[in-house]
Amino acid sequence: MKSMRYMAILMLVGAATCGFAAASGGLLDHTYRPLADRTPVHLGTRYGGDVLLVVNTASKCGFTPQFEALEAMNAKYAPRGFAVLGFPSGDFREQEFEDEDEIREFCTLTYGVKFPMFERVHVVGDNATPLYRDLLRATGEAPKWNFHKYLVGRDGRVLGQWGSRTLPDDPEIVAAIERALQAPRPRPARS
Repeated sequence: MKSMRYMAILMLVGAATCGFAAASGGLLDHTYRPLADRTPVHLGTRYGGDVLLVVNTASKCGFTPQFEALEAMNAKYAPRGFAVLGFPSGDFREQEFEDEDEIREFCTLTYGVKFPMFERVHVVGDNATPLYRDLLRATGEAPKWNFHKYLVGRDGRVLGQWGSRTLPDDPEIVAAIERALQAPRPRPARS
Protein backbone atom coordinates (compact mmCIF):
# COMPACT_ATOMS: atom_id res chain seq x y z
CA MET A 1 0.00 0.00 0.00
CA LYS A 2 2.80 2.42 0.92
CA SER A 3 4.68 1.67 -2.28
CA MET A 4 1.56 2.40 -4.36
CA ARG A 5 1.14 5.78 -2.63
CA TYR A 6 4.84 6.50 -3.12
CA MET A 7 4.55 5.69 -6.84
CA ALA A 8 1.45 7.90 -7.15
CA ILE A 9 3.34 10.80 -5.51
CA LEU A 10 6.29 10.29 -7.86
CA MET A 11 3.96 10.31 -10.86
CA LEU A 12 2.34 13.56 -9.70
CA VAL A 13 5.72 15.19 -9.10
CA GLY A 14 6.89 14.00 -12.51
CA ALA A 15 3.78 15.39 -14.21
CA ALA A 16 4.16 18.71 -12.42
CA THR A 17 7.84 18.88 -13.29
CA CYS A 18 7.12 18.06 -16.93
CA GLY A 19 4.48 20.80 -17.05
CA PHE A 20 6.91 23.26 -15.49
CA ALA A 21 9.60 22.36 -18.01
CA ALA A 22 7.17 22.87 -20.86
CA ALA A 23 5.96 26.17 -19.44
CA SER A 24 9.49 27.49 -19.03
CA GLY A 25 10.41 26.66 -22.63
CA GLY A 26 12.03 23.29 -21.91
CA LEU A 27 10.05 21.58 -24.66
CA LEU A 28 11.63 23.90 -27.23
CA ASP A 29 15.08 23.88 -25.67
CA HIS A 30 16.52 21.88 -28.56
CA THR A 31 18.58 22.65 -31.62
CA TYR A 32 18.03 21.13 -35.08
CA ARG A 33 19.41 21.79 -38.51
CA PRO A 34 16.96 22.92 -41.17
CA LEU A 35 16.64 20.30 -43.88
CA ALA A 36 19.81 19.99 -46.00
CA ASP A 37 21.39 22.97 -44.21
CA ARG A 38 24.39 23.22 -41.90
CA THR A 39 23.34 26.03 -39.58
CA PRO A 40 21.44 24.73 -36.52
CA VAL A 41 18.36 26.53 -35.22
CA HIS A 42 17.48 26.67 -31.53
CA LEU A 43 13.72 26.05 -31.48
CA GLY A 44 13.11 28.11 -28.33
CA THR A 45 14.99 31.13 -29.64
CA ARG A 46 13.41 31.00 -33.09
CA TYR A 47 9.87 29.81 -32.27
CA GLY A 48 9.38 30.57 -28.57
CA GLY A 49 6.08 32.42 -28.10
CA ASP A 50 4.62 31.03 -31.34
CA VAL A 51 1.89 28.44 -31.70
CA LEU A 52 3.41 25.36 -33.33
CA LEU A 53 2.12 22.25 -35.04
CA VAL A 54 4.94 19.70 -34.82
CA VAL A 55 4.58 16.90 -37.37
CA ASN A 56 6.71 13.85 -38.18
CA THR A 57 6.66 13.60 -41.97
CA ALA A 58 7.53 11.02 -44.60
CA SER A 59 7.76 11.51 -48.36
CA LYS A 60 6.68 8.00 -49.40
CA CYS A 61 3.62 7.52 -47.19
CA GLY A 62 -0.08 7.28 -47.98
CA PHE A 63 -0.57 10.35 -45.74
CA THR A 64 2.01 12.43 -47.65
CA PRO A 65 -0.72 14.52 -49.39
CA GLN A 66 -1.26 16.11 -45.95
CA PHE A 67 1.70 18.34 -46.90
CA GLU A 68 -0.76 20.47 -48.92
CA ALA A 69 -3.03 21.20 -45.97
CA LEU A 70 -0.05 21.74 -43.65
CA GLU A 71 1.43 24.30 -46.06
CA ALA A 72 -1.94 26.07 -46.48
CA MET A 73 -2.36 26.20 -42.70
CA ASN A 74 1.16 27.55 -42.24
CA ALA A 75 0.61 30.26 -44.86
CA LYS A 76 -2.77 31.27 -43.37
CA TYR A 77 -1.70 31.52 -39.73
CA ALA A 78 2.01 32.49 -39.95
CA PRO A 79 1.28 36.24 -39.77
CA ARG A 80 -0.43 35.60 -36.39
CA GLY A 81 2.59 33.79 -34.88
CA PHE A 82 2.07 30.21 -36.04
CA ALA A 83 4.38 27.70 -37.70
CA VAL A 84 4.22 24.10 -38.81
CA LEU A 85 7.51 22.36 -37.96
CA GLY A 86 8.18 19.25 -40.04
CA PHE A 87 10.52 16.51 -38.87
CA PRO A 88 11.16 13.91 -41.59
CA SER A 89 11.52 10.39 -40.24
CA GLY A 90 11.96 6.93 -41.67
CA ASP A 91 10.86 5.20 -38.46
CA PHE A 92 7.78 3.66 -40.04
CA ARG A 93 8.71 1.24 -42.82
CA GLU A 94 11.50 3.56 -44.02
CA GLN A 95 9.00 5.75 -45.88
CA GLU A 96 11.40 8.69 -45.98
CA PHE A 97 14.36 9.29 -48.28
CA GLU A 98 17.80 8.94 -46.67
CA ASP A 99 19.19 11.97 -48.50
CA GLU A 100 18.03 15.31 -47.09
CA ASP A 101 18.40 17.06 -50.47
CA GLU A 102 15.98 14.50 -51.91
CA ILE A 103 13.51 15.14 -49.07
CA ARG A 104 13.69 18.90 -49.55
CA GLU A 105 13.34 18.64 -53.32
CA PHE A 106 10.37 16.26 -53.06
CA CYS A 107 8.52 18.41 -50.50
CA THR A 108 9.17 21.65 -52.35
CA LEU A 109 8.52 20.52 -55.91
CA THR A 110 5.68 18.08 -55.27
CA TYR A 111 3.76 19.91 -52.52
CA GLY A 112 5.13 23.48 -52.49
CA VAL A 113 6.25 23.14 -48.87
CA LYS A 114 7.65 26.38 -47.48
CA PHE A 115 7.09 25.72 -43.77
CA PRO A 116 10.21 24.87 -41.75
CA MET A 117 11.45 21.32 -42.31
CA PHE A 118 14.28 20.03 -40.16
CA GLU A 119 16.87 17.30 -40.34
CA ARG A 120 15.78 13.66 -40.64
CA VAL A 121 15.23 12.29 -37.12
CA HIS A 122 13.93 9.33 -35.16
CA VAL A 123 10.59 9.99 -33.44
CA VAL A 124 10.01 6.70 -31.59
CA GLY A 125 11.97 4.20 -29.53
CA ASP A 126 15.33 4.44 -27.82
CA ASN A 127 16.77 6.55 -30.65
CA ALA A 128 13.98 9.15 -30.57
CA THR A 129 15.30 12.68 -30.78
CA PRO A 130 15.07 14.74 -27.56
CA LEU A 131 12.13 16.82 -28.81
CA TYR A 132 10.08 13.70 -29.47
CA ARG A 133 11.09 12.19 -26.12
CA ASP A 134 9.81 15.40 -24.48
CA LEU A 135 6.58 15.26 -26.50
CA LEU A 136 6.09 11.67 -25.33
CA ARG A 137 6.68 12.70 -21.70
CA ALA A 138 4.25 15.61 -22.02
CA THR A 139 1.45 13.64 -23.67
CA GLY A 140 2.06 9.96 -22.94
CA GLU A 141 1.68 9.39 -26.68
CA ALA A 142 4.42 8.71 -29.23
CA PRO A 143 3.63 8.78 -32.95
CA LYS A 144 2.20 5.49 -34.14
CA TRP A 145 2.79 6.40 -37.78
CA ASN A 146 3.85 9.27 -40.04
CA PHE A 147 2.07 12.65 -39.83
CA HIS A 148 1.27 12.56 -36.10
CA LYS A 149 0.54 16.13 -35.01
CA TYR A 150 1.30 17.90 -31.71
CA LEU A 151 -0.03 21.39 -31.05
CA VAL A 152 2.25 23.48 -28.83
CA GLY A 153 0.94 26.73 -27.33
CA ARG A 154 2.70 30.05 -26.97
CA ASP A 155 3.77 29.05 -23.44
CA GLY A 156 5.52 25.89 -24.68
CA ARG A 157 2.87 23.49 -23.38
CA VAL A 158 1.40 20.76 -25.54
CA LEU A 159 -2.27 21.64 -26.10
CA GLY A 160 -3.32 18.64 -28.14
CA GLN A 161 -2.21 15.82 -30.37
CA TRP A 162 -3.78 13.95 -33.24
CA GLY A 163 -2.90 10.77 -35.09
CA SER A 164 -2.05 10.34 -38.73
CA ARG A 165 -5.61 9.83 -39.92
CA THR A 166 -6.74 13.22 -38.61
CA LEU A 167 -6.21 15.71 -41.42
CA PRO A 168 -4.38 18.93 -40.56
CA ASP A 169 -7.41 21.02 -41.54
CA ASP A 170 -9.81 18.94 -39.42
CA PRO A 171 -12.22 21.32 -37.63
CA GLU A 172 -10.97 20.14 -34.21
CA ILE A 173 -7.36 21.03 -35.05
CA VAL A 174 -8.34 24.35 -36.65
CA ALA A 175 -10.42 25.30 -33.58
CA ALA A 176 -7.53 24.38 -31.26
CA ILE A 177 -5.12 26.51 -33.31
CA GLU A 178 -7.55 29.44 -33.35
CA ARG A 179 -7.90 29.25 -29.54
CA ALA A 180 -4.14 29.00 -29.07
CA LEU A 181 -3.51 32.02 -31.30
CA GLN A 182 -5.76 34.14 -29.06
CA ALA A 183 -3.37 33.69 -26.12
CA PRO A 184 -1.03 36.64 -25.62
CA ARG A 185 2.62 36.14 -26.45
CA PRO A 186 4.74 35.63 -23.32
CA ARG A 187 6.87 38.59 -22.34
CA PRO A 188 10.62 38.13 -22.57
CA ALA A 189 12.38 37.69 -19.23
CA ARG A 190 14.17 40.80 -17.97
CA SER A 191 17.85 40.53 -17.32
